[in-house]
Amino acid sequence: MLNLIRLVSVFFLFIFVLLCPDVQERVLGQTGDSSVIMEKGNETESNNTSSFGADKIDRAGDTLTKGINSIEKKRIGKWFNRNVFAGITWLKLCVCLGLLVIVLAIGQALKKLFNVKPKATGEDTYAGAGRRLFFRAASGPVSLFIWGYGVYLSLYPLYIHFQAEDGSNLIHSAAQKTAGIIGITAIVWFLFRLIDVAGTQIKKWTAASDTGFYDMKAPIIRKGLRIFILAIGIIIIIQNLTDIKIGPLLASLGIGGLAIALAAKESIANFFGTLTIMFDRPFKVGERIIIDSHDGVVESVGFRSTRIRTLTGHLLTIPNEKVISSPLENIGRRPHIRWTTNIGITYDTPPDQVEKAVQIVRDILKDHEGMDEEFPPQVYFNRFNDWNLNIAVFAWYHPPVYWDYQAWVQKTCLEIMRRFNAEGIEFAFPSQTVYLSESEETDARC
Repeated sequence: MLNLIRLVSVFFLFIFVLLCPDVQERVLGQTGDSSVIMEKGNETESNNTSSFGADKIDRAGDTLTKGINSIEKKRIGKWFNRNVFAGITWLKLCVCLGLLVIVLAIGQALKKLFNVKPKATGEDTYAGAGRRLFFRAASGPVSLFIWGYGVYLSLYPLYIHFQAEDGSNLIHSAAQKTAGIIGITAIVWFLFRLIDVAGTQIKKWTAASDTGFYDMKAPIIRKGLRIFILAIGIIIIIQNLTDIKIGPLLASLGIGGLAIALAAKESIANFFGTLTIMFDRPFKVGERIIIDSHDGVVESVGFRSTRIRTLTGHLLTIPNEKVISSPLENIGRRPHIRWTTNIGITYDTPPDQVEKAVQIVRDILKDHEGMDEEFPPQVYFNRFNDWNLNIAVFAWYHPPVYWDYQAWVQKTCLEIMRRFNAEGIEFAFPSQTVYLSESEETDARC
C-alpha cells in the first residue's frame, strides 16, 4: 500500500509539472530560441478555445519540442536528421513513438496496480474495503485520463508540421479538443464509479440499522448525482466543441423555461412528492401499506412514482404526488395485530351455560403466547342476534408477525371448539323457524 501511495504521489507531481509552466521552466530550463513552435499559429486559437486542460499541456509540449529541436541542432547523425514526411525527422518521430509507448505502458500498469485484491486472510474492515473499492473505481478512469493527455503530449512535436499558411492548424485543434473530451469523460466516469463506491459503503454502514435509509433515499440520491454529473460533463464537452458559453444561453431561456415548467407541471409535482416522502418518511421500502384501497408491499421509490407489489402479485405504480395527497395506512408499522370475532351460540342455551361459555373463552385467551400486559383480551356476551346469542372476543397479538398470528388464531379456535363440545354448548348458525296456521298446514300437505 505504501508503494501505491508513493506511485500516486509521483503521478500527481508529474501532472502538476505538466500543468504549471513556471515549474516547467525551472525543471527543464530554457532551450534556445528556435522558431516559436506553435505559439503564433495557436495564439488566436488559445484565446478563443480553452479545452479541458489541454491548453496548459501545450506549454509542456512546447518545452518538449524545443528540447528535440536543440538535439537536432547538434547533428547527432544524418539518419536521425533525415526527413520522413512533411518535414518530420526520424529523431522527432522516434521520440514521439517512444513517449507514446511509455504513456500506454504507464496507463496499463496503473490500471492493474489499482485493481487491489483483498487479503488472503479474509479479514476486511470498512476502511480496507473502502480503499480497495476506491482504487478499483479509479483504475479505468485514471488510465483513460493518462492515455488521453499522454498521447496528446507525446505527439505534440508533430503538430507543427501540419500548420497551414494562415497560422491555423486543424490537426492540433482536433487533437486538443479530443484530449479535452477524453479528460472530461475520464472524470465523469470516475465520479460515476465513485458514487457506486459511496453507495456500497453507505449500505454497509446502514445494514445494521432498521432505518430504511439506503433502500429509499440512497437510490434517489445516486440517480440525482449521476444526472447532475452527466449534465455538467455534457455542458463542458459542448463548450469545448462549439466555443458556446452555456451560462448566458441558459439565462436567456427564461421564457422557454417557464413554458417547459408549465408543461412539466405534473412531473415537478411528482418530484416534490418524492422529496416529501424522503424527508417525511411515511413508509420505507419493504413495508406493507394501504393507499387508495390498494394493499401491498413497497418495492421502490423513484423520482416520479412509487412501486407497490400488491398481495395478488401485481406491480402497482402510483405517482408520488398522489401518494402524498392520499390517505395512507402503514400496516408495516403496527405494534400488534388485533383479533376481533363473534361466537354465536343457540338461543336454547341456559344463562349458566352462556356464562360458562364466556369463561371458557377467557381461560383460553388468558396469558396466550402473543399477549402484552397492556392489552389483555376482552370477552363479553353483548348481543341478542336474530338467530344466536353473541359472544364478542377482542384480543391483541404481539409481535405483529402475520403468519405466526394466523397459526395462533387457528390453535385458539380449535381449542374453543373442543371445550364447547365437551360442555355441550352448541354453536348457532343462520336458521329460521316458520309457524303455520291449521288451514295453511292443510294446504301445505295437499
